[in-house]
Amino acid sequence: MAMMSIADALKSAIVEEMRRDPTVFCLGEDEDIPGGLGGAFTVTKGLGDEFGANVRIAHETGFETKGTDDFGNIRVINTPISEILISGVCVGAAMAGMRPVADLQYGDFLFCMMDQLVNQAAKMCYMSNGQVHIPMVMRAPCGATNRGAQHAQSLESYFTHVPGLKIICPSTAYDAKGMMKQAIRDENPVLVFEHKLLYGGKRKEAGQLSAIGEVPDRDYTVPVGKAAIRREGKDVTIVANLLMWYKAMQAAEELEKEGISCEIIDPRSLVPFDYDTVLESLQKTGKLMIVHEDHYNCGWGAQLASYVAEHAITLLDAPIVRVATPDCPIPFSPTLESYVIPSAQRIADEARKLAKL
Repeated sequence: MAMMSIADALKSAIVEEMRRDPTVFCLGEDEDIPGGLGGAFTVTKGLGDEFGANVRIAHETGFETKGTDDFGNIRVINTPISEILISGVCVGAAMAGMRPVADLQYGDFLFCMMDQLVNQAAKMCYMSNGQVHIPMVMRAPCGATNRGAQHAQSLESYFTHVPGLKIICPSTAYDAKGMMKQAIRDENPVLVFEHKLLYGGKRKEAGQLSAIGEVPDRDYTVPVGKAAIRREGKDVTIVANLLMWYKAMQAAEELEKEGISCEIIDPRSLVPFDYDTVLESLQKTGKLMIVHEDHYNCGWGAQLASYVAEHAITLLDAPIVRVATPDCPIPFSPTLESYVIPSAQRIADEARKLAKL
C-alpha cells in the first residue's frame, strides 16, 4: 500500500495503463511543458519523460519533441487552447482504435465540445449497430474555488441526460486510481469529474481538503455503477458526491453528538447509478437527503428523488430533502461563493430538521 493524493493516484492510473496498453495516450493543454504544472492540476506532470511529448519552446515557434516511448512514439500531446480540437481528436482516434485520455483544464469548457461529445462520441456505437466503439476518457476538473462564474461550475448533471456517456465522480485516492483504470479500459466514452479542492497536488487551493489515502500497489479497478457507504447510520440517509460527502461527514459528526445517526452514501458513479444501495439504506432510515454542488433545478439529485418517489415511496417516513447550490451563477466574491455553495453547517441544519419529522 502507498499513501497518495488524488492527483498522484490519477497519474499512477494513467501511467500504468499507458505501460499496459500502447494505444493509450494523453492530450490536452499544458500536459507536460517545461515550467508548467502538468495540466492545470499537476496530474500529467512528468509523463513526457517516459512516454514522449511535444513541448513548446519559449524562444521558438512551434513544438519540438521531448523524448519518445520505447517504440519511438510521442504519447503525451500538447494541444492549443481549443476544446473542440481536443474532443475531435479524441473521437477520431478512438474510432481508429486508440484510447485517448484528455485533460480539460476546467470542466466548464465541456460546453465548447458539446457536438463532439453528445452527437458523435455518445451515439457512434448506437448508429453503427455496435461496430464502432469510442473508448475515450474526458477528465473534467469541477467545483467552486474562487474563480468566478465561468471557472467554478459543477456540470455533471448536464451529461447524465445523454445516453451513451458514462459519468463518474471519484473522490478518494483509492477510487481515483481504480475508477480511472476502469474508465480507460471501457469501450464507451467516460467523463471523469474531479473536484479541484480534492486533488491534493502541488498546486494549492484555498479551502483544499486532504484526500490523501491508501492505494494498493497491485493492479486493481473499481467498478463503475457501485456506490460506497462512507458512514453507516440509522436515522437519515445522506447521498452526496465529490466534495459534498466530505462536508456531509463533518455534519454527521456534529449531529452524532445530538444523538442523530446519519448514513452517508457516495454514489461515485452517476451513470450508471446504484439505486439499490440507496434503497437498502432507506429501509433502515426512512429519510432521504441528497446533497450536491450542482445547481438545485434539475440536478442529479432531482433524478434520484424522482426514482425513489416512483419506486420506493413506501420506504419514506418524511419528504425528500435536497441541498444544492441555488439557481444562480457562481459568484466571484469568496464571501458570496461560500454563501451559495452548500456548507457542512447547512447540511447539518437540514438533516437535523429532517430527523425530527
